[in-house]
Amino acid sequence: MTRISTLSLDDDEGIDRKALKQVRSRFLTVNAGRLARALEGLPPRQQPVLTLLPLLLHVNHPLLPGYVSANTPAGLTGFEPSDEQLAEARRLTRSFAYKPARLSREEPLHGLYLMGSLGTLTQADSSDLDVWLCYDPALPEPALAELQRKCTLLETWAATQGAELHVFLINADLFRLGQRSGLLTSDDCGTAQHLLLLDEFYRTALWLGGRTPIWWQVPISQEPHYDAFTQRLLTQRFLRERDVLDFGHIHTIPAGEYIGAGLWQLFKGIASPYKSVLKLLLTELYADEHPQTETLSRRFKQAVQAGVVDLNRLDPYMLVYQRLEEYLLQRGDTDRLELVRRCLYVKVGKPLSHPPRQGCKSWQRLLMEKLTQAWGWDEHYLRQLDARQDWKVDDVMAERRILVNALTYSYRFLAQFAQQRQAESRIGSRDLNVLGRRLYAAFERKVGKIDYINPGIAPDLAEPILTLIQEEKPFGEEKRYWSLHRGNLTEPESMLRAPLKRAWSLAELLAWGRYNGVIDSATRFTLHAGESDLTPFELNNLTQSLLNSFIERPETVPEEALLRPAAPQEVLLLINVGVDPLYQHSQRNVYLTSDHIDALGYAGMRENLVLTLDQITLNSWNELLVSRFDGPHALLDCLCAYFNDLPEPGDAPTPRLQIRSFCRNRAPLIVERVQTVFDEIRTAFLHEQKTRYLLQIQQGYHLLELRGDQLGHTPLPDRNALLAHLSTPQKAWTPIKLDPHALQGDELSLILPLGRTGSVQVFYRKDSETARVYVLDEHSALWSQQLPFHDEHTLLAPLQRFLNSVQYRRSAQLSLPTGQEPQEAVQYHHIVPPAPQRARYLERRLIDLPLEKVPYYAVQAIVTHDEAGRRLVTLYCDHREFSELEHGTRLYHEVARHILARRRTGERYRCYLTDLDLPQRPGQAPPPTLVYLTLKTELEEALNQAFD
Repeated sequence: MTRISTLSLDDDEGIDRKALKQVRSRFLTVNAGRLARALEGLPPRQQPVLTLLPLLLHVNHPLLPGYVSANTPAGLTGFEPSDEQLAEARRLTRSFAYKPARLSREEPLHGLYLMGSLGTLTQADSSDLDVWLCYDPALPEPALAELQRKCTLLETWAATQGAELHVFLINADLFRLGQRSGLLTSDDCGTAQHLLLLDEFYRTALWLGGRTPIWWQVPISQEPHYDAFTQRLLTQRFLRERDVLDFGHIHTIPAGEYIGAGLWQLFKGIASPYKSVLKLLLTELYADEHPQTETLSRRFKQAVQAGVVDLNRLDPYMLVYQRLEEYLLQRGDTDRLELVRRCLYVKVGKPLSHPPRQGCKSWQRLLMEKLTQAWGWDEHYLRQLDARQDWKVDDVMAERRILVNALTYSYRFLAQFAQQRQAESRIGSRDLNVLGRRLYAAFERKVGKIDYINPGIAPDLAEPILTLIQEEKPFGEEKRYWSLHRGNLTEPESMLRAPLKRAWSLAELLAWGRYNGVIDSATRFTLHAGESDLTPFELNNLTQSLLNSFIERPETVPEEALLRPAAPQEVLLLINVGVDPLYQHSQRNVYLTSDHIDALGYAGMRENLVLTLDQITLNSWNELLVSRFDGPHALLDCLCAYFNDLPEPGDAPTPRLQIRSFCRNRAPLIVERVQTVFDEIRTAFLHEQKTRYLLQIQQGYHLLELRGDQLGHTPLPDRNALLAHLSTPQKAWTPIKLDPHALQGDELSLILPLGRTGSVQVFYRKDSETARVYVLDEHSALWSQQLPFHDEHTLLAPLQRFLNSVQYRRSAQLSLPTGQEPQEAVQYHHIVPPAPQRARYLERRLIDLPLEKVPYYAVQAIVTHDEAGRRLVTLYCDHREFSELEHGTRLYHEVARHILARRRTGERYRCYLTDLDLPQRPGQAPPPTLVYLTLKTELEEALNQAFD
């Protein structure tokens, strides 16, 4: 270890000028050593980028990279190029000749620093070059824009040399005040932290040219008085202002920064867990010591000022490891300490179980050998770690559990810390919400969500051969599940090995394998299908469908997507996975042929061939979700779930929907039918939301309609249940759309599509001695009644009189502005041919009954309610009043006796209401026609029963 004498920068007699120069010299010595390590670790093509960067910013030469114009700000304070830099510049262009600047020349570029892992234990060929370029705060905006353009051109040139360069323009005055206009590193976290970033800068930054940080020359003892001490250094001319830059100090870090930084590292842990564990644990350590936190930058400075210049001891990542080791040993947390060691080993990326590639050992390798020996790692353990590229599911899942547990523990610690300290995160609310949603999408478990098991742990989990087995649940339960095993196994062999994954649903198991890369295009299967109907043909096609789906999944979710709720982006619908819909016929080798080819009502028995549906959804937050639907309402439940998950129109594009089935019987027919249903529902509800959709499955019916903003369905087991449901009054016009296969040959298929707003229509169909009468009201609600049939006049005349009265009453209760069209007259339709034949078409009837020449007996009802809500009925027969107040429960008998007495022959033929009046509150819309007809039917039934 290299060590020189401890310096005292201040004492009772004042500041020691000689000591100030010596401590700066020590920092420059350490800086030069680390910079040499950085250049040594770069690939040969990238080395000129780091070597030339200060010179390229110091001058404007039209033949050198980054040239914009002669007026672009240039000149790095106090910079003089080395012979090596000049030689590299002449390699690029022989005409370059450096002319030393005159003393009077302005130097608007105050400092150039390299941030990050270069020159450290963890430097790799892929390491970014994150550079801070500090400029004169007095630069005008046009000049600053030119400088930014030059930096962009330099980044482009660096890319041609294989280097990923990021130049960040820094106003040191604003930075010192905690203000920033953008990102400051390629690994920046926005508004989440400031002083923690400064702590990282002070212990990792390499000075490339310009002014040096004044922080170097502030004694540890003066940190609490940083501003006063630095002011004294400058005003008393111990230091020249043009020689130093002041980025501020880190005496106390606000508690809220730890929350923002911790959340940021949790987010980074989604894709880079090994790197994030180190930084997250360091944040936890800092928070645990708050407010007396000893930062690593303080340790670094204290060591240099105390005379330590050993590069290994001062390496930023060695400082991180040593602090974490102290912290975890003190807590007795050996499990997380072992994880920290693995994370550091993986981050360094030097496989110690393999010989060095270039024959000689790098300083990083030598240091890691020393560390691993101290940790007690043997050759076998090193080989296991170095074989990460060959790790498969078992190893990855075990490592993921450890990593996620560590991330979760730190998250809980920081959450508890925030609650105890009542700390407010310095992260902006927008960034906080975005980070929270990233974490939720990556780690939160929920029903049907497929876990992503390989966040940057191993490069390839694909298996060449997998065994798929349907197994019976133990303990005597009949329910079966699926298991996935590595290799080619028999069923007895599989009993002796733990599976890679178990799932109740085969689709979920295959989706898990596809999502995590366990299944790829080269994977082959050994199948033990058990009691299922799964065939190798179906299995191969299912896996191929999954491989062709979800291929556009981004590695990182765009921020714009996280600002909105998660929405489906791609949906794969798999029908009858491992299920033969005609199993009983297949067993008997019977193949059905029929004109009924509707997959929801197949052949003469109208069998439903859609038995199960597995919906696999990739949403905009990169979550893969699997939902299974089975049972008698599987298709309807799936339809509603799919459409209820769709985003509002305009919020996000409609997801791509693929429907597939590879079952043994009628798979193409099934896919086509289900695709048609989805298309019809989309047309009905996305474009005309106030509607109802009728679907027939087997002998039952399902009415789909919006309930609020959610699509729901009502199962109706038969036609009578359908009629009863259709007779429910509607608050507004709600048309009914029919599935093309619904109600074929039924008169309802002719009636229901004809509903029109404001229109009342009557339909009737004759039987031998009766007729069925339907009324479709102005809201598309349907009333029906079976009545005796003598002729068209006696069937329709009473109904026409009643409807005329209702229309008159409704019209009288509505405003009638000038020019408003009168209410449309009732239309009449005759359904032909007569029942029980299949209904084929409608005949329009023009009913013209000369009422003034046809005497009829008027029976009017007026319905009110008492204070308790009980209904009160008053009947008028040719204007004679019969009320419950007078007759009580004998009301209908008295009216029947009166009517029979007025009939000349005393015949007991049917009696009809001719008018009905209902109570209505002021300003309330009149009841729809269906309400009048429903009550009419009830009162007529009571009255006609009284005739018996």
